[in-house]
Amino acid sequence: MNYISTRNASLKVSGAEAIVGGIAPDGGLYVPETMPEVTEKEREALIDMDYPERASFIIGKFLPELKDELLSMCEKAYSRFDGDPAPLVKIEDNFYLLELWHGPTHAFKDMALTLLPYLLTGSKRVLGRMDRTLILVATSGDTGKAALEGFKDVEGTDCIVFYPSGGVSELQQLQMQTQKGGNVFVSAIEGNFDDAQTAVKNIFTDDGIRDKLASFGYNLSSANSINWGRLVPQIAYYFSAYADLVSGGEIEDGDKVAFSVPTGNFGNILACYYAMKMGLPVERLVCASNSNNVLTDLFDTGIYDVRREFYKTISPSMDILVSSNFERLLFEISGRDDKLTARRMEELKANGKYVVSDRELSELSQIFFADYSSDEATKETIADFFEDTGYILDPHSAVAVSAADAYVGDEEIPIVTVCTASPFKFVGSVLEAIGTGVPKSAIKALEKLEDETALPLPDSLKELETLERRFTGVVGKDGIADVVINYAKERA
Repeated sequence: MNYISTRNASLKVSGAEAIVGGIAPDGGLYVPETMPEVTEKEREALIDMDYPERASFIIGKFLPELKDELLSMCEKAYSRFDGDPAPLVKIEDNFYLLELWHGPTHAFKDMALTLLPYLLTGSKRVLGRMDRTLILVATSGDTGKAALEGFKDVEGTDCIVFYPSGGVSELQQLQMQTQKGGNVFVSAIEGNFDDAQTAVKNIFTDDGIRDKLASFGYNLSSANSINWGRLVPQIAYYFSAYADLVSGGEIEDGDKVAFSVPTGNFGNILACYYAMKMGLPVERLVCASNSNNVLTDLFDTGIYDVRREFYKTISPSMDILVSSNFERLLFEISGRDDKLTARRMEELKANGKYVVSDRELSELSQIFFADYSSDEATKETIADFFEDTGYILDPHSAVAVSAADAYVGDEEIPIVTVCTASPFKFVGSVLEAIGTGVPKSAIKALEKLEDETALPLPDSLKELETLERRFTGVVGKDGIADVVINYAKERA
């Protein structure tokens, strides 16, 4: 299968090349030249499979060059999870939660980032590549730790993560600062996530920096969802959730389902869109945002405008104004018009906005419903949901539950809300939401949440306070490229 750039459809590469490269040389994002289909018979076959089998089947549709290895890769990656990697929890009739936080870092990014190292090293073998791969990551919280943990001490790779100073939760910061491994580096930046993401993207498209890194024996790749290898594993869990609904007798195969997804960089919900394009019976996609509601406004007005106040919220992984993966959706709804997509990305860079056509907005409105929650509303959702059901949500999942409640669709159609993080990762906000005091010590706060909710506290979080803080530096956003170059030079 070939992949093309959203900004130049004549640029074609293999799946292995797309994963190793991370981002197209023109700054565009790789997408499949044609979208594979999952037939009704194949969808039914998923019902009797375990999660690694389901994931390897779906991913194999996109990466045939790795097909013989995929099941083994998935079995190894998902063996690191606590039980079922993507369990479906029924709250009430036609309302379900898809828990994606049972991996090693307790966030949904583990679903892809435990597998990406296998996909990357396998792709390098296919291509005969012997150089080291330097993984660059901009994170709003969860991607960073998941990438660091996934690539820790993986032969032939190094991983550098940048996160906004003061823009992640205390626990997220602790997880990154205490990361183990001889091939990792972490730095905070003075700025927000968009600043970090822009700087990393610029490095990928700067021939001078790439050449300098090559002279040190490194090629660049990404663990953000701009990399197709990060995005494709996420498609699998939507098929898995649907298979679980069928196997549990909640629906008949072929019945439609809606999904509500907390959305920042648009990768998670885009994966569901691709699943729908492949043949998953999806009625509607609910795009849930926090106060950084640039996407809600886009779906309402057709105008994507980042010239607005940036908010630091209690759902920091969604504190994003430039949602990189939306470029892939733009490419699709434009009729795969690469020139128009490239022009819109230039408009966004130069003017901070672009406008979609009435036809495109009409198409989007048939697929997506968008809503957002303030911090106050998010806390109310956490408290009310806990009181009503006994289930404790993290702030990101609460935003998605709120949007699911706001969505007015066919009451007979089930809605699955995607839960993206353990509430322990945002312990202060969760304790505040349910009306208890918040201890100053992060570990005491974790223990208090365990006592209040009876949700078991993972050992990997309990030990954080005892670990050495290896990475405490902060760099200006203009100094990110120098950090990357110096890291590679020191290890050449």
